[in-house]
Amino acid sequence: MTIRKKASVLLIAGLFASTFAVQAAEIIQVETAGARSQSVLGSTVIPYKEVTLSAQIPGVVKYVAGAVGTNLTEGAVVFKIDEAQLMAKRNAVVAQISIAQTGVQNAQAQYYRELTSPRSKDVGAMPGFGMPSMFDRMAVRPFAESFMGGYDSDTIRQGDLTNAMSAVSQAQGQLQQAMSQLQEIDSALRDASALAPFEGIILEKMVEVGDTVQPGQPLVKYGYVKYKRLQADVPSGLVGNLSKDMLLPARIDGSTDTSVRVSEIYPIADPSRHTVTVKFDIPMEITTAPGMYAEIYVPENKKGGSQVTVIPRSALMKGSSLPGVLVVKDDNTSELRMVRLGAEQNGGSKVAVISGLNPGEKIINNPPTGVTSGWMPTTVNPTPVNSTPTPAPVPSPPAK
Repeated sequence: MTIRKKASVLLIAGLFASTFAVQAAEIIQVETAGARSQSVLGSTVIPYKEVTLSAQIPGVVKYVAGAVGTNLTEGAVVFKIDEAQLMAKRNAVVAQISIAQTGVQNAQAQYYRELTSPRSKDVGAMPGFGMPSMFDRMAVRPFAESFMGGYDSDTIRQGDLTNAMSAVSQAQGQLQQAMSQLQEIDSALRDASALAPFEGIILEKMVEVGDTVQPGQPLVKYGYVKYKRLQADVPSGLVGNLSKDMLLPARIDGSTDTSVRVSEIYPIADPSRHTVTVKFDIPMEITTAPGMYAEIYVPENKKGGSQVTVIPRSALMKGSSLPGVLVVKDDNTSELRMVRLGAEQNGGSKVAVISGLNPGEKIINNPPTGVTSGWMPTTVNPTPVNSTPTPAPVPSPPAK
């Protein structure tokens, strides 16, 4: 290889080495910047309205409106449970009602008969004995009632009327009982089908056709998704900075920046987590789906001006579910520390740190993926980002 070619190779290698040095890990100092302090809160996209439809009667599912995402109109059947047993019971109760109605008619006829033609004065009760019966009613009974005592025809007639009235009341009670049973079965038949309470889609389907269900078992989650909301658990110390209809910046699914409006603030806090549930309305033009993750930037009221702690976004650990950085300790080793992030700074290249770091502390920037506590960069003084790469020296030609 000629001297000129060797020089070119060394020059190119030097340029690549300078470029890679820009991305190498380095130790930097935590700084402050002038900005309004904000907390970043995680939230979830939820439907505007959501209900869980459960089974009201036991049985086998024989119909489901569709798969997850199926659009339904208000009043449409979402699912239906087999009602064959209920229909058999209903037919039996209808037969009981018919029998009870016949019993009422018969009891009423007996009462009217007793009212117009008392049995106590019926001379034809014993066929062939008309004259003796007439003599008994016209002579013997008045004589016994007047002179002997112990016999009162009016009392006997009143007793017969009371018995007839009791038979009517009993027959009417049986009819009413059968009618109540029919109403109960009809109500169960209505519960066999679940109707959509409003226009929406099926969010989750927990059964299939043929599954056996019991009363109270959740079957379908149904929601109205034309409008969507964000739901976040706001720390009780920050909820005082929010008010109804307040607009806040938000980032949905890590890429869509928008503004959300405070729509509902729960009046009580969670006693175990000390947070308050807050709901935010999302603009209709934003494309989202229930379950997506979103970040909401909530303002903080801090004393001591508007200086906030900031770090480069590249200093955050890669592949970690929680934000963390490697902090350099006095013994020249590192430790992993979780931090709470705030709003982005400097066009997104830096991010505010609400808690976990103090100004002046040293951290590792651009840590490689997969490193843990104790890792330290081998290059302490890397090439500055904005410096001009220095070409590698060209060796002198050998002396002749």
